[in-house]
Amino acid sequence: MSSRLTLAAALVLSLSACSPAVLKDVDIAALDAAINDTVGDPGTCVLIGETGSGETVHRFGSNVTCARVLPACDGASRTLGELLNVTAKTRQPINVSCPSSPDGGRTVAWAAGPIETHEELVYAAAMEGPNTPPGIVVADKLKNAFEKVGLIKR
Repeated sequence: MSSRLTLAAALVLSLSACSPAVLKDVDIAALDAAINDTVGDPGTCVLIGETGSGETVHRFGSNVTCARVLPACDGASRTLGELLNVTAKTRQPINVSCPSSPDGGRTVAWAAGPIETHEELVYAAAMEGPNTPPGIVVADKLKNAFEKVGLIKR
C-alpha cells in the first residue's frame, strides 16, 4: 500500500512541476485559498487556461463539479471546459446567470474572460446553487482574488 502512496505522490509532484511558466511566480495554495475565500462553495469550479488552445493550467473545484452540464442561459447547456475553450479563442468576457432548476430555486452563474496583464491566460468559472450571485459579481470577486495573489499585477 505504501508503494501506491509513493507512486501517487510522485505523480502529483511531477504534474505540478509541469505547471506553465506564467504561474511559476504564483503560490498555487494561495491562489486556491483566495478563490475559496471569494467564491468557494461546493458548487463552484474555476478553470484557468491558455489563450488559443484552451488547455487547462489550473483548476479549482472537484472533477464532478467541473464536469457538470449546466444551463448556458441561452437555451442551450454546456460544461465549464466548453466555456473555457470558447473564451480561449475569443478572449471575450462572459457574465450571465439564469435558473438551473425548473422551480427557479437554484441558479447558475457563468463568468469568463481574459486575465488582465496576462495575454496568454483566460479563466472560466461556474457557480451553481440556491444562493448563487450573478455572473458579473463572480467575475469581480475572481478579479480581486487574482490580484490578491499577484496573478493580476497592478
